[in-house]
Amino acid sequence: MLDHYRIIYLDGIHFTVRHGTQTDATMVLSALGVDLEGSREVLAFRACAEESKEGCLLQDLRSRGVSAVDLLVTDGHEGLRASVTSLFPATPSPRCLVHKQRNVMSAIPKREQQEVATELAGIWKQENREQALLNLAAFHAKYQKRYPEAVRSLLEDEEHLLTFYAFPPVMHRYIRSTNAIESLFSNVRQRTDRSTLSRRKPAV
Repeated sequence: MLDHYRIIYLDGIHFTVRHGTQTDATMVLSALGVDLEGSREVLAFRACAEESKEGCLLQDLRSRGVSAVDLLVTDGHEGLRASVTSLFPATPSPRCLVHKQRNVMSAIPKREQQEVATELAGIWKQENREQALLNLAAFHAKYQKRYPEAVRSLLEDEEHLLTFYAFPPVMHRYIRSTNAIESLFSNVRQRTDRSTLSRRKPAV
C-alpha cells in the first residue's frame, strides 16, 4: 500500500447473503484507490452493519500508511462523511451524484420523474461551477413548493455537490460518482447470482 493516492472511492455495497434457507442483508464497506500513475487497487473492504461513524475502514487505511489523499469520493452517508472530516480534514470530498440523484428522485412521483431527472442532471453537466449554481437555484425555485422533500435532500449536501468543478474537466466523469466501486462489485453480484441459481435447480 502506498502513502499517497490521487483518489480514494468509499462506498457501501449491499448484498443478500444466504445461510441455508435464511437470507440476511449485509453491507460491504469498500475502499478503492487510484495511485499517482492512474492504477487502481482495492485497498480494503469489510462487512459491517452500517457505514459506521467510527470510520473503521479509514482508520485502517491510516494505520497501514496512507497519509495523503488528493480526493475522497463518498456516497454521502453521514457517518462515513464524518470519518472523512475527522481523519482527512484537508481532503476535498465530493458527493457521489448518482447516489444523490437516486435520493432526490425517490421523493418525486413516477409520472414526473423523467422531466425532473433531466433538469437535475443538467445542474452538474454545466461547463463551470457558476452556471451549475444558477441551474441549482432555478431547480430550487421551481420545485421547492411542489416537492420540498426532494429539494431538501438536494440542498443538504450543497457544499459537496459541486466540488468536482475545482478539478480539471478531464477528471469530472471519474470523480462525480463512486461507480468505480459499483462496477467492481457488479461482477461479484453476477457470479453470486449464478451460483445461487445453480443451487436452486432441481436435481434430475
